[in-house]
Amino acid sequence: MDSNNGKSPRTVTEEIENLTLSPYACKSTATKGRKVYEPPCDIRTEFQRDRDRIIHCNSFRRLKHKTQVFLIPKSDHYRTRLTHTLEVSQIARTIARALRLNEDLTEAIALGHDLGHTPFGHDGERTLDQLVPDHFRHYEQSKRVVEVIEKNGQGLNLTSEVIDGILCHTNATAKTLEGQVVKFSDKIAYINHDIEDAIRGGVLRQEDLPKGPIEVLGKSKSERITTLIKSIIANSTDLIQYDEATKQAHDELRKFMFDKVYFAPSTNAEKGKACHIVEYLYKYFIGSPEKMPELYVGFAKEYGLERAVCDFISGMTDDFAVDYFKELVLLTVFKERNNDAFIGRLSFKYQRKQRYIRCDLIVCTTQKIGYGLCLQLPFPLGKNTVLSYIYGHAELLLLRLRSGRRCYKFHTAL
Repeated sequence: MDSNNGKSPRTVTEEIENLTLSPYACKSTATKGRKVYEPPCDIRTEFQRDRDRIIHCNSFRRLKHKTQVFLIPKSDHYRTRLTHTLEVSQIARTIARALRLNEDLTEAIALGHDLGHTPFGHDGERTLDQLVPDHFRHYEQSKRVVEVIEKNGQGLNLTSEVIDGILCHTNATAKTLEGQVVKFSDKIAYINHDIEDAIRGGVLRQEDLPKGPIEVLGKSKSERITTLIKSIIANSTDLIQYDEATKQAHDELRKFMFDKVYFAPSTNAEKGKACHIVEYLYKYFIGSPEKMPELYVGFAKEYGLERAVCDFISGMTDDFAVDYFKELVLLTVFKERNNDAFIGRLSFKYQRKQRYIRCDLIVCTTQKIGYGLCLQLPFPLGKNTVLSYIYGHAELLLLRLRSGRRCYKFHTAL
């Protein structure tokens, strides 16, 4: 405090903003505020607080296990929804700093723009959109996450400028230039990193890229991103925009990616599986809303069942959705093949020293509350593999269960 002549760090930062930022920038002192008033922080500006709230929220952490384009890839180097978000933030901050816009506001919008994304990327989004009576858009869901869902239904109480930027990052124009910068940066990031991932995945070759846009923008990812950023910086004042030649090249390259990667027949098989999982989960929870966590049961009463189910499913990671689906399918298999038996509980214990996995199934029937079936499976195996094995051998397991024995060892490779 003393080094700032008695002024708080926040006040000093705000004064620096007022002196150095562009007349077109949204300054922290000019915010329209939050829905629920909160006393200002002594250290951080309002937009810095928003950025921190987003980084520390549950939805942000889950992005690391959500698909960008390639579904549950085997390589460690493919983008996830989290790494995409970080690349958007980096590009947006570079542009904002060069244009003397509010970098903190830009960063907060960038970090929050995809919080409402479904598992399995846009395929999950399209599936929910087809199922829900109203509609489902990931950018609207991102807004709902920060306003309603986070903090156990309290929301993050962000500033109106951050919420507007999150909502408008896809098809609308944000009220602030910072929000417009994020919209452009989102496209710059996903087009170029998706090209790299598509080449890595064998969907594209470098020589497949359209020559016209490549001649204008550059051959490498770095060259293309730099060209696009420079065009925005050189041509933006009170509106964020490219020069005409760069815009045309950008739009042509984006169309190419939609035709050859995002909607390519070669990726339809995996996308079909993902869509089936989302549809199955949606219909299951519509029929059994009590199976959702308590928070979403409350949402069903307040906002309607369909919206609450969308809230729950859209918050799932890819792995969580797959695991939940497999366990539900396992229950269904037992119900279909044995009218009075179903799985009441399924647990896994990894016995590293003994080199096997102990899998305990509690099977309930109309005659008995439950009796156990213990499987010993080769180590190491993941939970998904074990579930797949049980699903594929349901009839055999039921047959052995009826024989009276309760412990079986399977030493063959799965």
